[in-house]
Order: sequence, then C-alpha cells, then structure tokens
Amino acid sequence: MRKCPPRVNVRNLQRKIPVNVLELQNFAAKATLRCLQLPERKKTDLSRLSEIFVWLISDRRMARLHRKFMHRTGPTDVLTFQHGEIFISIETAKEHARAFGNPLTSELHLYIVHGLLHLHGFDDHTRTGARKMNKMQEKILRDCSDAA
Repeated sequence: MRKCPPRVNVRNLQRKIPVNVLELQNFAAKATLRCLQLPERKKTDLSRLSEIFVWLISDRRMARLHRKFMHRTGPTDVLTFQHGEIFISIETAKEHARAFGNPLTSELHLYIVHGLLHLHGFDDHTRTGARKMNKMQEKILRDCSDAA
C-alpha cells in the first residue's frame, strides 16, 4: 500500500490560450486518487511516483516531442512518459474540443485522465486495450465530476 498519493503539478508553458491552471491541478489530484483506487494487478509507474507533472504546451513544442520520442511528424494531443510527465498540447486540445462540441476544460480533463491511466499500466495500442482504457476514462471522468 502506498504511503501517500503523488503530488500533482500543472504548469502552463504556452501563452496563446488562457487556462485555469489551479482548476486543472485540483482535477488532476482528484483523478490521480481515483486512478490509484483501481484494482492493480502489478506495481505501476503511477503507484511508484512521488510527483507528477502535467505540462501544457504549444503545438510547436508538442511536434518536437512527438518527432523526438515517437518518430512521428506533427503535434499530438497528449504524450505520457513513465517517469511522471504528461505533456498536453493546448492548441490541439482546443481544436478537438471544438470538433467534438466539448468545452476546452473537459477536453483537458480527458487528456489528464488518459495520461494518468497510461502511468497506471493501461495501453491503447490494441483495439481491446483502447476499449478498456476508454471505458475507464469515462468512469473516472464521471466519478471526478460527481465529486465536484
């Protein structure tokens, strides 16, 4: 059993789109606790970490990370690294929010949960894994909004 949950830090490194960092940090802390309550079959990165950083970045910076670590061109919405960093492209989040008819905050909550689940051992590289991960994302998003 873990002593205490990891500390969550949200940092806004982009200047184009205003975001409420405090609200996102509070949400991320709740979502982290909720993820840690999930049954685990093995020790995960999330259960071992003492700190998690959520970095809100520009498409330009995300495209560089995406190319360097995933060998793919262009930005992506979220990248998660097992040592506890979750990078979120605010510009891509805003585009996706508009396309799906969601508020930007809801899209950012989804990306935070997605990153946390990756840290907790979930994988979306197969159809079955993606289905399980999507189902868990929806549950955690519901649980965290009910607790608000």
